[in-house]
Amino acid sequence: MALFGKIFLRFSKQIETSDKHSDELLKTHYYKASFNQLFQSVEELFRQDADCRIVTVSKERGEIAVEVNKPFSCFLIATVVSTRSMETAVDFNLSTEHFSIGGTYPVLRKRIASYYDKLKQQHTYTGTGKNG
Repeated sequence: MALFGKIFLRFSKQIETSDKHSDELLKTHYYKASFNQLFQSVEELFRQDADCRIVTVSKERGEIAVEVNKPFSCFLIATVVSTRSMETAVDFNLSTEHFSIGGTYPVLRKRIASYYDKLKQQHTYTGTGKNG
C-alpha cells in the first residue's frame, strides 16, 4: 500500500509545509529572527526571483501570495508567524494546475527546498517541526 501512496504522491499538484509533515524537508522551518526581519527577507526573496511575481502582501496576516512562472505556472502562499521572542516560523503552500508525466511533486518540493536554503543563508536556522 505504501508503494501506491508514493506513486500517487508524485502526481500531487499541491504541497504544503507543516509541523507534522512526514517529510523532514517539508516541516515548518524556524529561524532566530524577529517577525519583521524574516517577513522582509521572505518578501525580498520573491522580489529578487525573476520567475516570481508578488500578487499580494498582508503583513498583518503574515502572508505573501506569489505567482511562480517557471518551470511551470504555480501559485504560492508564504506564511510567516512569530512563535516566540526572536523565533519565527515560515511555511509554504505551493500548488499548480500543470500536469506532468513524471509528476509535479518533485519539482514543487525542490522549489520549496530552495526557498528554505536561501533563508538559511540569511538567518540562523533553529530547527523544523517544533510543534509537531
